[in-house]
Amino acid sequence: MIVEDSISQYAGIFEIDANLNRLIKKIELLAYVNPLNIEKQKQRFFASKYTEDPQFKYPKLKFDPYKLHRLFYSQRLERIEDEEIRCFFQDIIYFYSNMIQCIETIGEGKEFYYNSLRVYGTPREKDVQNAQFILHMEDEPLGEDMMKTRTAEDARDYFVDFVDRYGFPLNIKFSNNIAAEAMVSNSTQSLLIKKNCMFSQNQLKTLANHEIGVHLVTTYNGLSQPLKIFSNGFPKNVETQEGLAVFSEYMSGALTLKRLKELAYRVIAVDSLIKGYSFSDTFNLIHGQYKLNRDDAFTITMRVHRGGGFTKDHLYLTGLKKVYDYFHSGQDLSKLLTGKVTLEHKNIIERLQKLGLAEDSKYFTDSFTQNNNTNEKLDFILRHLK
Repeated sequence: MIVEDSISQYAGIFEIDANLNRLIKKIELLAYVNPLNIEKQKQRFFASKYTEDPQFKYPKLKFDPYKLHRLFYSQRLERIEDEEIRCFFQDIIYFYSNMIQCIETIGEGKEFYYNSLRVYGTPREKDVQNAQFILHMEDEPLGEDMMKTRTAEDARDYFVDFVDRYGFPLNIKFSNNIAAEAMVSNSTQSLLIKKNCMFSQNQLKTLANHEIGVHLVTTYNGLSQPLKIFSNGFPKNVETQEGLAVFSEYMSGALTLKRLKELAYRVIAVDSLIKGYSFSDTFNLIHGQYKLNRDDAFTITMRVHRGGGFTKDHLYLTGLKKVYDYFHSGQDLSKLLTGKVTLEHKNIIERLQKLGLAEDSKYFTDSFTQNNNTNEKLDFILRHLK
């Protein structure tokens, strides 16, 4: 446990961390960027024979962006004497200030897209080449466990059983307004399941190891830390967090070539934004040229074009490659599970632990204890990604 001496010695850090915690809690991007009318616009798009781009509607802001910006920049960082930690908190303020700009421009086309670029970046040429390498692999036959026969209620029961191995609470909610089949809301510690969605047995295993085994594990590990920033999220934590989550799918034996191709399609779709593609252009690229079925092609296109151009989805594949290489170099993953942290900030995590300002992970992703992947093709692909 953190010692009292650390609290008094680093009072400035705890004060600023507490201030930022109150501010960050107001700005969960995914709560605003998921359209409210996905299904209605999907049917309209299909009825137009893929020519009329969807007109998505988004939730209204529950905060004043200008006031929030001002409060972020009013933090007295000079109170933090440790230069490395002071620079870290400065990066946090810059990152979340960019996040506010993202949220306030949702639905405003290119303005949102450029703000998204500042937060999530965009695929490099080698990332696109990696995606094309994966997509050229011959499809594998689908087994019974890939057939969508399970309801959203079945998914809830599966996740309730799965969480027993961890012992933390699981708050499940059904929603029509999420882009994925299931996702974790970090701010409410909830697992959201898409209502009226059908799931395969493999998909349930995949989602359980991804959403519960990593996203909820890092949520609850973050909440147990003395500093709230572990829970709220380090700057640019998406790549590491999603990389860990997909790596958990791999280690559990749930990752398939079909799923890996889905991540590759996302890279291709994000890359299409740079080329100026419209919604229908990206859809026709994925569905027409790459021959992905229209429902999955719509979902991937919608995820990338929501808000005006959301570049986050290219980070799943790059994150997986980084975590895969990190693990196979003999590194311990527990530091990366201490909260919503990043591989790039490993030194900061270790420094904070050394100073008594951070603790070891309370929960550990159980799939990381043993490699249950038996698909040699996946290993071949992951080894040879650039």
